[in-house]
Amino acid sequence: MITKIELLADDVHVHFNGENSEIFPNIWLRDHAKDEQNWDKRSSQRKTYTAALDLNLKVKKAEIIENGKYLSVSWPDLEKPVKYSSEFLSNNKIKKKKEIKSNLKIWKSNEIKEEIFLDYNSILSNEGFRNFLKNLHDYGFSVIKNCETNLKSVETIANKIGYVRNSIFGGLWSFESDENKADSAYTQEELRPHTDSTYSNDAPGLQLLLCCEYNAKGGESIMVDGLKIAETIKKENQLMYELMTKINIKGNYIGDGVYLEAERPIFKLNKNNEIVQVSFNNYDRAPFRFEKDLTLKFYEAIKKFDLIANNKDYQWRHILKPGELLIFNNWRILHGRGSFNGVRKMSGCYINKEDFDSSCKLNGIN
Repeated sequence: MITKIELLADDVHVHFNGENSEIFPNIWLRDHAKDEQNWDKRSSQRKTYTAALDLNLKVKKAEIIENGKYLSVSWPDLEKPVKYSSEFLSNNKIKKKKEIKSNLKIWKSNEIKEEIFLDYNSILSNEGFRNFLKNLHDYGFSVIKNCETNLKSVETIANKIGYVRNSIFGGLWSFESDENKADSAYTQEELRPHTDSTYSNDAPGLQLLLCCEYNAKGGESIMVDGLKIAETIKKENQLMYELMTKINIKGNYIGDGVYLEAERPIFKLNKNNEIVQVSFNNYDRAPFRFEKDLTLKFYEAIKKFDLIANNKDYQWRHILKPGELLIFNNWRILHGRGSFNGVRKMSGCYINKEDFDSSCKLNGIN
């Protein structure tokens, strides 16, 4: 709730209950006017031509209305006052008094319990879907049981979250071991933990893998929490961790009629120095050079990372049975597969990271 306002030369100082306040520049408030003239409620888009605004505009009048729920401001270029809700203003403070605590569960293998297994029918309801999203958001992966063993199950789950992403492998896909493919995932050999599409500027956010047929020995699916690897390295060697947030690693995919290439750090940070993406794939790493000293530090760093990723204390392992669908966050979780002999047929797809984020926000998950 808004308790007090002060008009300054070029700003409005807004006080909220709980002894906290924020100064909002006039131009920022005017640019964020959400009245009929300046905001399209249907599309949630700005109608204001911001470039036409006077950067030094003044407030004609401001007052608290509806018992502190709104700030009402009259602007010299508008006929009617504009209302700004207390919630909107509070959510747009530069420094919030209380930091939002992350709900992410950063894990090692012995910390993963049965809660990551969910039933297909249960996630179709609104409440069940929200619980599934929260599980996926918090742990980075989940297993959905009792799916029909066809592409329709994959598509249904994907469309609940966002939409199927097209890639060089298609949209929805089915596969088994195939020595003619240019990707190591199509072999029966052990596939060490990695993230997909380090050769893509915008790597897929989620990957879905449905087991449609299993008549084999081996082939365990492997999940590793990249945030746990980061936590371990940062604790044991701060300088190595910082190196892995700064140097770009180039990845490429050459084959099947394409030549794809991209680069980014192993630990990509946001402006608050929080990890937003873990990216590591030793299979797809492209040739590149550093000076000798940095080269040695680079190899020390990826050796440390990869040894942790292949430490079974960090690996959740499970042989997917027909009807079980594994879904995981490719921006956080490394995935792999044990070697196998026999038949193992899978179906799956990718979903964009922004669509997963959108679904979480719409369901109040952060």
